[in-house]
Formats: sequence, C-alpha cells, structure tokens
Amino acid sequence: MTTPDTWRKSSYSGGNDGNNCVEIVPSPTRIAIRDSKDPALGTLTFPAEAFIPLIRAIRTSAR
Repeated sequence: MTTPDTWRKSSYSGGNDGNNCVEIVPSPTRIAIRDSKDPALGTLTFPAEAFIPLIRAIRTSAR
C-alpha cells in the first residue's frame, strides 16, 4: 500500500493542538492508521472488514 495523502482525523481529537488522536485513511480493501502527533513512526494497515470490529473492541474496552 502506498502512503496516502488524504488522512482523516476524528473531530473528537483532544488537546489544544488537536494532536492527541490517530488518523485514518480508508481504501476499498484496507484501512491505514497512524499517530497524528508523529506520523513518521509509520502506519498500521488492516483489512477493511476488520476495521469496524476493531473500533467496537476499542470502545468496549474503554468503558
């Protein structure tokens, strides 16, 4: 997967600088995720069908 140019950050990003979050970029087959405060650290990629279960698991564990 090439490095995408259209990263999206959640509107729920915390902090005054808005860098307390992750960014994502979707494609039809993969979702790329990176740390917004240090994007040079790299990205994680997941199959697109695994993204929703990942978000559900994160939300469940945060409760």
